[in-house]
Amino acid sequence: MKARIKWNGEASFIAESGSGHRLVVDGPPEIGGRNLGPRPMELVLMGVGACSAVDVTLILKKSRQAVTDCWVELEAQRADTEPKVFTAIHLHFVVVGRELAEAHVKRAVQLSAEKYCSASIMLARGGVAVTHDYEIRAAPSPD
Repeated sequence: MKARIKWNGEASFIAESGSGHRLVVDGPPEIGGRNLGPRPMELVLMGVGACSAVDVTLILKKSRQAVTDCWVELEAQRADTEPKVFTAIHLHFVVVGRELAEAHVKRAVQLSAEKYCSASIMLARGGVAVTHDYEIRAAPSPD
């Protein structure tokens, strides 16, 4: 896996993934940022959420669950002093579908947390307290 980060002036950078996708990363205004994109640590947090959401939805699809929507709400705490690493991250999954089996949703979240989500497992092994929970919502009936 490769990436390239190129300075874009002030505290802004263009991040390019090895697969050719680009996004703007920017620092906060107090260091010259212009709010052109997410902060680097926000990207780390979003990466954890995306990694885990991919796992959960894929596992549920393989379990033949009728998922119609899924999102993850993340909340993180950081150390007060430099380096301001994450000390805790909580992932709250909201899974929407038709006749979803709670056991399948619970297992999908658990498998992501313990086996598949490289991002959250890497951070947890580095000392970040990573926790997960979920809620299941019924999808609206088709008319």
